[in-house]
Amino acid sequence: MIKFDSIRVFTTVARHGSLKGAAEELGRTQSALSMTLKQLERDLGSALFETDRKRDLTDLGQFVQGVGDRMVQDHDVGLATIRAYSRGEAGQLRIASVPSVAALILPDLLSSFMKVHPDVRVDLMDSDSAAVREAVASGHADIGLADNSMENTGIRSRPLFSDALFVICKPTDELASRHAALTWADLGCGTLIVNETIRSVGLDETTKLVAGSRISARNNLSLLAMVASGAGITVLPGLATRSLPEAIVALPMTGSGTTRTISLLTQRSRMESPVISAFCRHTEVTLPGVGRALDLRVHV
Repeated sequence: MIKFDSIRVFTTVARHGSLKGAAEELGRTQSALSMTLKQLERDLGSALFETDRKRDLTDLGQFVQGVGDRMVQDHDVGLATIRAYSRGEAGQLRIASVPSVAALILPDLLSSFMKVHPDVRVDLMDSDSAAVREAVASGHADIGLADNSMENTGIRSRPLFSDALFVICKPTDELASRHAALTWADLGCGTLIVNETIRSVGLDETTKLVAGSRISARNNLSLLAMVASGAGITVLPGLATRSLPEAIVALPMTGSGTTRTISLLTQRSRMESPVISAFCRHTEVTLPGVGRALDLRVHV
């Protein structure tokens, strides 16, 4: 059986054209390399060098050098890749996130993460919290960034930050003329466009509002377009109100259930890969600075 170590020794000697240079590179004695080469020639049944001086290769030696160089390169690249993966420096990361976090939080987090992990490939999808939780629980996403108030026992949850909820309506809406922060009870008199943010609150008041609504939407762009057209009002977290059209206003809320907490979600039954653990650590270190810039209440 031809040993890989013998191929590495031979290609190194062939490259240097001498035992001395190869011995210095490999950190071994010339006699040890000479014995390895003799065994390789016995295994192959033919000579690799024209003379004992190791300068000129036989036809077989030239062929083995060509193949051996590729073998050694592939071997070293493969080991480097395995080591990088084990340190979280390489691999694939599938992230599912609510749109507001994907637009305002993840760009900074991913930019800084990928600078120090240049061999990591990231696949990002955005959807509402229910879809994010399902993607993590089913294994279609490695990490989720979403509200986890409707807890799933198959998901490990680490709270990251909280932001306030706002009523979204037209400036001409009766609610916009009020001078006090709004409560859930104030929303029962108009047409409420239900979304995942409202569903996830879980209060008796919001459950009744959801049951009484005739219209719902999952996409923020659709929600804002419907509000702008006068189809109704809705509720969105603060991050999602950063760039509202002029035809829409965001009104503060008060009382129970008027904040949203975004958590980092991973699958409970699955051991985290090195790259997942590396991103989680990076998030915990980087998020406080990003959160302060956005006036968020950071929990890490």
